[in-house]
Amino acid sequence: MTNNSNGRLSEYFANDPPSFFDELTNNKSKPKDMQPANSAEPTNSNNMLGSTFTGSFQPPEYVETAEAEEPIKVSDEVRNLWQLPTQNEAGKQAAHLIMPGIHIANDLPDPICIAVTQHLGEAELQQRKILAVEDVTQDERGIRTLINAGCFRAAVNLTGRLLTIYGQGYGRAGQPAKHSPHSLQLWFTRLALLAKLGEYELLQAEAEPFGQLNGPDVFYEHYPEMYMGKHGSIACFSFRLLLAELPIYLGKPHLALDRLSELHVISNEIKEHYDRLKNINAAEFWQRRAERVLQSIINCALMMKKFSMIDDIMGGMLLTRSTLSKEEQRALYSAWGRIYLQIGDIFGAEQKFAVSRRLREINMSPDLRDLVDKGLIAVAKNDFPEAYLIFQKALHLDSGNTMILNNMGVCLLYAGKLKDAINLYERAINLNPQKSLNESLLVNLSTLYELESNNSKAKKLNLLRLINRYKPDLNISVEICLKLQATN
Repeated sequence: MTNNSNGRLSEYFANDPPSFFDELTNNKSKPKDMQPANSAEPTNSNNMLGSTFTGSFQPPEYVETAEAEEPIKVSDEVRNLWQLPTQNEAGKQAAHLIMPGIHIANDLPDPICIAVTQHLGEAELQQRKILAVEDVTQDERGIRTLINAGCFRAAVNLTGRLLTIYGQGYGRAGQPAKHSPHSLQLWFTRLALLAKLGEYELLQAEAEPFGQLNGPDVFYEHYPEMYMGKHGSIACFSFRLLLAELPIYLGKPHLALDRLSELHVISNEIKEHYDRLKNINAAEFWQRRAERVLQSIINCALMMKKFSMIDDIMGGMLLTRSTLSKEEQRALYSAWGRIYLQIGDIFGAEQKFAVSRRLREINMSPDLRDLVDKGLIAVAKNDFPEAYLIFQKALHLDSGNTMILNNMGVCLLYAGKLKDAINLYERAINLNPQKSLNESLLVNLSTLYELESNNSKAKKLNLLRLINRYKPDLNISVEICLKLQATN
């Protein structure tokens, strides 16, 4: 063991957890150091939310269809309903037209290639076989192919080529442009992927012209000759949600809270509009959209430590809908309990988890959610051997689940079994490198290598070799992920 393991373990456990709603909205996080996990990525169940927010969109599904998270089928008129800003609201309309453009002249570089070249040399780079832009069709189908293969940077690069065809490529920012559902879908996909990749500076620059999508030229009414009487927003609702969330990525949750609150008010007003028309299906559709915005508001509230706001939203808004299924209620109570763990209220968490369990079907054995909830309680009580056994049972229900594997490794470490924790992670990677080489597990394993020995670099370079062969992209830099010093 190095000196780092003697009395200074806390250095390795920076408080940087993700949103608690990732199991509800499939969030992807940007982990910074080794921590127990409560959902899809690592988090610390005993501390407050850290300073880094990590997003809540679903890139593969969103590219497939911008509204894939909405299972209710409705007409385009219902889906696109959004009020065109009036002349007074927009001022001089020409001054408020949305004129975006790509902000980089060349493709996004591959940071894994760069790291492999720096640390391992050109020969190892020859082992990197991933899809490139040229390997797929030059259309939205090609984008889907790249995203489904995990080649997110290549997908961003392909969106740039396609937007250039629309006259919105490099150097076109501030120039007049016509918008269509397809062009705006390309922009949404590009910005969502930039957020996923942590390319926040480029994301901010390219998102800036869109504002909150209130320009008249992102409404069908602006193009009467093209859309023959169609009304409403050309941009999808998910695009509006992403832009409202954008300040969270930039460390400005207060601004995001204001924008999300406005988005929720409008969504709720549209829902009430359909209530008055007795259009039950449309009202339910917009109810679910309003609830999705509330989930993002809770993420903001966690960052801002507004815990009473979270209780009000969970108990007074999300859980009051009579049409919630038992499984939806279970998921919400489970998420609520994990929020209480985040605050450090173990008793409150146990109460919410108990409600979640009671909502399970009678005679049904504990499922993954129950076991993870129970394991997190054991972690919160510092009973790491018991937590390990519980997570082990959960792993039998979902073999290869990296969240559970991460938890098991952390439990072994805190139980004083460093070698066993390393073996657990290494075995998981060897069995399924494509799945197990995720950012959180890599950060955790790199941390364990440092705790084990002063000579950890060779093992980290072996991980880099595996990343080179099996991982098209990482959401955080290789240097941070593997705790490697960049070479000059």
